[in-house]
Amino acid sequence: MTTMKGGRLIAETLVKEKVPYVFGICGHGNVGILDALYDVRDRLQLISPRHEQCAGHMADAYFRVKHRPVATLTSTGPGSANMVMSLATALSDSSAFLAITANVPTSQHNRAPFQELYKHNQADFAQVMRPVVKRAFQPTRVDMLPLALRQALDTMVTGRPGPVNMDVPYNVFQEEADVELPPASHLDRPHRPGANDDDIRAVVDLLAAAHKPVLFIGHGATLSEAGPELAELQASLGLPVITSPNGMGCVPADDPLTLGFIGRNGAYPANQAGRHADLVITVGTRFDDRSSSTWLPGYSWNFPTTKLVHVDIDPQELGRNYATTLGIVADAKVFVRQLLSALRAQTAVQAPRYAPWRDEVKGWVREWESFVRPHFEDSTSPLRPEFVVGTLQKTLPRDVILSLDSGVHHNWFMQFWRPQRPQSMLNSWGYSSMGFGVCGVMGAQLAAPDRPCVAVVGDGGFTMAPYVLCTAVEYNLPVVWIIWNNFAWGAIRDLQYGLFDGREIGTAFYKGSSGERYNPDFAAWARACGADGMTVTRPQDLGQAVELALRNKRPCVIDVHVDAEVRPPSTGTWQLPPIPFKEPAFGKPHRP
Repeated sequence: MTTMKGGRLIAETLVKEKVPYVFGICGHGNVGILDALYDVRDRLQLISPRHEQCAGHMADAYFRVKHRPVATLTSTGPGSANMVMSLATALSDSSAFLAITANVPTSQHNRAPFQELYKHNQADFAQVMRPVVKRAFQPTRVDMLPLALRQALDTMVTGRPGPVNMDVPYNVFQEEADVELPPASHLDRPHRPGANDDDIRAVVDLLAAAHKPVLFIGHGATLSEAGPELAELQASLGLPVITSPNGMGCVPADDPLTLGFIGRNGAYPANQAGRHADLVITVGTRFDDRSSSTWLPGYSWNFPTTKLVHVDIDPQELGRNYATTLGIVADAKVFVRQLLSALRAQTAVQAPRYAPWRDEVKGWVREWESFVRPHFEDSTSPLRPEFVVGTLQKTLPRDVILSLDSGVHHNWFMQFWRPQRPQSMLNSWGYSSMGFGVCGVMGAQLAAPDRPCVAVVGDGGFTMAPYVLCTAVEYNLPVVWIIWNNFAWGAIRDLQYGLFDGREIGTAFYKGSSGERYNPDFAAWARACGADGMTVTRPQDLGQAVELALRNKRPCVIDVHVDAEVRPPSTGTWQLPPIPFKEPAFGKPHRP
């Protein structure tokens, strides 16, 4: 045993676990542990952004790229309350980090000291965090820290990943006890459950009986790094693959049977395959409203007429929205390996069986391409959305990490972006948080310092978090923000035009009562912070601006003026009850 302060114990544990960064902001509540971080600063770097929410988004994105968690550190009161958004974002998308929050000293519990929440229970901040974390721990003595740290680290990565809160009274950072560092955690050896043999045989039997099978893969496949196995399964049987946004990149984007996203803003071939399939094997997805056309039969899926094999590491997700033919609790990578092994040992399920189905799917791909591809070459000012996506696809390197914020630009990228690698298209999908893409790109850059990291963000989203420029300049992070500047909260403005006859209010940016569209000069804003800044209003300038930004290897903002009147072509639907839903703009529903 060693006599050790609580702050030192936490710092040394993070060093032992090879956690390279703490993203955090100082406050009187955590100054005691800042002193401990000073002693380990050569092994554990403190990165201090200008807002706590940003610290959380950076930690979230770091995990999505690296699949290894880091920590955040915030002070008692408002600083830690600012973490709620980023924790909810991470929890919704199964992303893990350790959120260390400071609380009032134990000797002052229930006395209403500065920044205590005490209405229902003393030092009650952990209850604020409870809905947005996988687990909240509240050690109140130094000798409680080793167990709490070990349990917190293991909880983050066991089963379905998620963020964990450790709420520490600030006297514990400075008090001493005879303690030992906790045993090694499971950060590098997560548990990977598999399916039982009977279930694998049942999946093979369902494939043998099917004529139109489809794979639907999501973030669970990305998290388990099941891409090589899924690509082998796709190639060996010639199966069409539909992906959620967080599952994109797991299978080859240039394979004609990689169909992309499904739902209202999905690709037409994906929706067609989903509604015509007779068997869907889904791996690591939830069937939320946006990937199911709000569960309306015939628009994206046709369960229960279509048989469903649902594989997920989280048993709560099996059958949540659609009753399963077969539900399997398993790690995605382990399951696909088991299935591949079983398929090699039999002859009933072979690729030629599905040849007519593949031909049908490829016909839908050709239909969709002939409909959308001409607009990718349209040369207009402001720039047409398809042109922006297409130019970035041609210009950005294959190893780029794309960090996408919430907004109408995200709808376009879901529909048309083709990531070349897994863990390279970062989305706030479940919670759709503005600020994730703006801030998260810096965490991605720290996770992958040798890869280009580019954020595509809306003008509204960027103005929520412009302080990122200060952090990027301070820490010399060569990230590029491409601002999709349509002078509006474009996604919601589109809803007003689609569902409320264009009765626009509160969704576009105007200068006073003049009717003139307004936004700040984003490029000048960037230069004022010490970053580079460029404005693009002509299509011929976009590719060159992106190439220059990447070549300079400096923080950079590229303000791209995009046409707000061009809207993504819906190929499924999405309902906001009780408002009547719209029919697809391309294609139509199918009921068998």
